[in-house]
Amino acid sequence: MGRAKKVVLAYSGGVDTSVCIPYLKYEWGVEEVISLAADLGQGDELEPIREKALKSGASESLVVDVKESFVKDYAFGAIQANALYENRYPLSTALARPLIAKALVEAAEKYDADAIAHGCTGKGNDQVRFDVAVAALNPNLKILAPAREWGMSREETIAYGEQYGIPSPVKKKSPYSIDRNLLGRSIEAGVLEDPNVEPPEEIYLMTKPITQTPDQPEYIEIGFTRGIPTNLNGEFTNPVDLIQQLNQVAGNHGVGRIDMIENRLVGIKSREIYETPALSVLIQAHRDLESLTLTADLTHYKRGIEETYSQLIYNGLWYSPLKAALDAFIQKTQERVSGTVRVKLFKGNATIVGRSSDNSLYTPDLATYGAEDKFDHKAAEGFIYVWGLPTRIWSQQEKGR
Repeated sequence: MGRAKKVVLAYSGGVDTSVCIPYLKYEWGVEEVISLAADLGQGDELEPIREKALKSGASESLVVDVKESFVKDYAFGAIQANALYENRYPLSTALARPLIAKALVEAAEKYDADAIAHGCTGKGNDQVRFDVAVAALNPNLKILAPAREWGMSREETIAYGEQYGIPSPVKKKSPYSIDRNLLGRSIEAGVLEDPNVEPPEEIYLMTKPITQTPDQPEYIEIGFTRGIPTNLNGEFTNPVDLIQQLNQVAGNHGVGRIDMIENRLVGIKSREIYETPALSVLIQAHRDLESLTLTADLTHYKRGIEETYSQLIYNGLWYSPLKAALDAFIQKTQERVSGTVRVKLFKGNATIVGRSSDNSLYTPDLATYGAEDKFDHKAAEGFIYVWGLPTRIWSQQEKGR
């Protein structure tokens, strides 16, 4: 099936993406496959992955370090938006997809390829995220998804790969499907497909079980500048280091585990487990700092924007016009969101215990019930009369019927 001559393939080093290389060449007539692995801080050794792609038949194997961009250009914007899909999932995996798509498109343009390929199946969210993002960035590129069409079982996929020198996994395959990057891990499949089964401890890697966490709380301070986390415990650090340090500190206290039934874009309910220590703490701290520095009407209105923003990311619409418009709104709201938030980490909980800002709207002499109180209590009566007037008139009219 000759669909394209030169293809850039999103490559992870796993069975499916490795088999995609000979499949594209020998079943679909692609002349040249260039693999691209994105370093998102997943912890994998990328040199063996690069070499495996070449052994699997790739004409060129690219490894792109995008960790800094991942945090600065994707994670930080989501933190400013307090982005939580279905009010729980901080989009650690979803945020990586538009960045990978961008790297694929840039490589395709550099190497004069006419198509992008990925190893996504037809049941997940990632196929949508990749396809829509690539179409937004370069609508002239074709998009190939062999795993969505080849109809092979895993055993058949492995056997197909062996025909072309791709070794089958030598160790016993984990029953779980795991995706990891700098922002967290997502775990699904295996026994987790029964929503009534407690996740076994073996699936977790970034967070300690409560029984092994310290018996004393740990206090940390996170500094924000215009809604972006810039320092940890008073020390300014680069974005990647800040996330890594906070992952370690919060994960050590068992913070950041999420077990949820999630509504996928393709209409399927899925049981998902996430570990997102740093991202969970940062969104919680950022939202708290906003409560100190933003007016009530702006805070309340922004909550609705945040829900829409989260859905756009989850649904693969990072590069959409609506997302761009909401970005402008969110950036405007962050102009005064600077300050420090103190967080208590203890036994799986991250609790906000203090916050301060030069832009604080909290006025002690108005809030106090002590002798320093400067609030004009007499003004309240007139305010209540005017505020309640529509309700009073409605009630009088209703009772007069």
